[in-house]
Amino acid sequence: MKRSPLHDRHVSRGAKFAPFGGWEMPLEYADGGVIAEHTAVRENVGVFDVSHLGKARVTGPGAAAFVNACLSNDLGRIGPGRAQYTLCCDDATGGVVDDIIAYLHGDEHVFLIPNAANTTEVVRRLTEAAPAGVTVTNEHDAYAVLAVQGPASPALLAKLGLDTGHQYMSFATATLAGADVIVCRTGYTGEIGYELVVPSASATAVWDALFDADPTLKPCGLGARDTLRTEMGYPLHGQDLSMEITPVQARSGWAVGWTKPAFWGRDVLLAEKEAGPRRVLVGLEAQGRGIPRAHMQVYAGDALVGEVTSGTFSPTRKVGIALALLDTVPGTSLGDTVHVDIRGRRTPMTIVKPPFVTTSVR
Repeated sequence: MKRSPLHDRHVSRGAKFAPFGGWEMPLEYADGGVIAEHTAVRENVGVFDVSHLGKARVTGPGAAAFVNACLSNDLGRIGPGRAQYTLCCDDATGGVVDDIIAYLHGDEHVFLIPNAANTTEVVRRLTEAAPAGVTVTNEHDAYAVLAVQGPASPALLAKLGLDTGHQYMSFATATLAGADVIVCRTGYTGEIGYELVVPSASATAVWDALFDADPTLKPCGLGARDTLRTEMGYPLHGQDLSMEITPVQARSGWAVGWTKPAFWGRDVLLAEKEAGPRRVLVGLEAQGRGIPRAHMQVYAGDALVGEVTSGTFSPTRKVGIALALLDTVPGTSLGDTVHVDIRGRRTPMTIVKPPFVTTSVR
């Protein structure tokens, strides 16, 4: 497995590691564990090393227009200096190859952050479709990414001289610890936060600068990242989005530019949207004890109606929560009670609309 350029820093803090997308990444740290890390982000500030995320660059005349004709969301809705959540869909099936953050630098420059395991495939598809003069470059190992998240994150970065006043899903370039850094107002936690895209060679210096500025800063692993994003109802590719789960089924149609003349999967997704999906992603909240987990079966009465795609214990709500893909049949509407088979026991849960928590203002 690959390792982050910050691996030694994680070892020194007693990190427990786990494989993720072909990378060995911190799951949690010795000084508190998942719940303490989760709480730090909800109430104060935490930092995640998410350097496993992919990085790709599309450049050349018409690069932005090319990306816009491939990926689902409409880059025409934003301008240079803004970022956008978008999807790379399969043209034949409408399934999701990956979900991506696109950084629009200008008409001839788009920087993409896909998921770790899917970077090669996204780059391959874009490269094969690219017109003459447009270059797609896989820069996965060239950059590290640090996510500084939580209500106190603006104050921490301001202490380091960074401008934190830009709006949600916008980015600016800055210098930190001698490194050129892209500071983007994004995140995967629902709290106010920033993602720092840093040259890999400078990752350690930037990490150290953050902790020097605030020695109480909590390092956070993938365990807390998962509980935080599940509380928000944010999908994880490979579970809540996949080649078998379309944006229409995952209720991610807000990330699709439906009026665009072209994007991969447009025809099949428009047809599914018009007909109505046969199944949709919903939130589930346990009515009592019981923690749902991925792949557990969901029943409406005696009928099997779907399965959990992501499930966990909510540290904020102190209750089991889940995302589940359910058939659009009677008994699977908002407010209905369904039952999740948790190790042979049917546990009642209410169908709800995420997010499961209220967070700091974006």
